[in-house]
Amino acid sequence: MRVTLSDTARQFIALFEDVTGATARDCLVHEKEGGKNGRVTFLVAAGEMGQAIGPGGRRVKQVEEKLGREVTLVEDADTAEAFVANALAPAVVTHVTVSEQNDRVAYVEVDSEDRGVAIGTEGKNIKTARELARRHWDLDDVQLT
Repeated sequence: MRVTLSDTARQFIALFEDVTGATARDCLVHEKEGGKNGRVTFLVAAGEMGQAIGPGGRRVKQVEEKLGREVTLVEDADTAEAFVANALAPAVVTHVTVSEQNDRVAYVEVDSEDRGVAIGTEGKNIKTARELARRHWDLDDVQLT
C-alpha cells in the first residue's frame, strides 16, 4: 500500500532522520485544537528503535525540542499482528488475531491493567494504531477484546 505524506510530514521525517540516524517509514502529524502544537508519531524501521531513542532517550528528546511537539515512536514489523502489537506499546499485548470475514480487523487481547494504556488519553493511542494499521497493512479496524 502506498502512503502519501504531506510536506510537513516529509520535513519532520528529514529532521527525525538527521537527528537520530534512524529510518522513519511514516509520520503522522496530530494537530491539537486551538492552533497549539500537537504530537507527531514516527514509524521507525524494524531494528532501529534503539538508534531512534538514543542513550537515555536523548535523541528522541532532541527531536521533540526541535519540533516543539510530543513525539511517539512505533517500530515497524514484518506481520500485521506484530505491527499492531508494536503500535499499542507500551501496553502488554498478549495476542493479536487478524480476521478477514467481511473487513480486515485486528482483534487485540491486552492485559486488563494495560487496557487504559492501549486506549490512551481521549483514545489517542488506539486511534494512532488504527491509522497506521490502515496505512501499512490495509486493516479496516483495530479492536481491543
